[in-house]
Amino acid sequence: MKAFVVDKYNKKGILRLADMPAPEIQDHDILVEVHAAAVNLLDSKIRTGEFKLILPYRRPFILGHDVAGMVVRVGSKVRKFKPGDEVYARPRDSRVGTFAEFIAINEADVALKPKNLSMEEAASIPLVGLTAWQVLVDKANLKKGQKVFIQAGSGGVGTFAIQLAKHLGATVATTAGAASVDLVKGLGADVVVDYRKDDFEKILSGYDVVLNSQDAKTLEKSLSVLKSGGKLISISGPPDPEFARKQGLNGALRLLLRLLSRGIRTKAKRRGVQFSFLFMWAQGDQLSKITSLIEAGTIRPIVDRVFPFEATNEALSYVETGRAKGKVVIKIR
Repeated sequence: MKAFVVDKYNKKGILRLADMPAPEIQDHDILVEVHAAAVNLLDSKIRTGEFKLILPYRRPFILGHDVAGMVVRVGSKVRKFKPGDEVYARPRDSRVGTFAEFIAINEADVALKPKNLSMEEAASIPLVGLTAWQVLVDKANLKKGQKVFIQAGSGGVGTFAIQLAKHLGATVATTAGAASVDLVKGLGADVVVDYRKDDFEKILSGYDVVLNSQDAKTLEKSLSVLKSGGKLISISGPPDPEFARKQGLNGALRLLLRLLSRGIRTKAKRRGVQFSFLFMWAQGDQLSKITSLIEAGTIRPIVDRVFPFEATNEALSYVETGRAKGKVVIKIR
């Protein structure tokens, strides 16, 4: 099969289009014929080697974290899916590789594709949808009447998280450029701060939750937005000791992550707020709940551009510019 692979970690490197062996399926796997895959900033970070200490892939490996396609074969112990099913998923970390014509995925990571979405739209959902769900539902336990600040509202996670937070009954603030104000307001944002003109930490206060997706400076500024007892949840780092424990990292890496996050954890404690890091995980049951929200019209996908499969490197470059509104998708079939 054709696939785009990482041969070596390189900040300026490109993915190589290669002929790779078709995946073999295990007892609990389904083999998916890939119709579309989305591109995420995570793909870029993995390609450059930013996560090589905590996600040690053996090169060459196929990149890609979002997929929509059709089941063509199932393992002997698969019970949820059958050939012909249209599905979507964010495969687990050890088994990524959606920039390819086929992928084998554990059935626990998969959900039926929303009936009202195209393959390209469906492929845009899993990683950002699960990220938003795990931040707002699992970690924040966001409740009706609470206030949440979601950074970068026009981005992939932002466009989904705004809609989910409104569904949960929260008041939503976000940051966006002037060109994206109508988009994020249309998704449900109540307060929009133009990050080019205004400092959000001077405008927002008394918030229950912050979803941080930006740099360390923004992370620190976010502390002042929260009320006492509030929750600062970062998806862009630094990883904390709890993450290291869940990943089963060795002692040296655990110590390193403890040191990396000590500054923000100390400052959060002084302010009486909680800091935590979230690195989303594959979860088919949660994705099924997201499917229900999409089919009900509660949440809609935001797709900026669709690239052909052969232009995967161009799609990755476009994501790296940070200018995409919503998601960038690769059409494979």
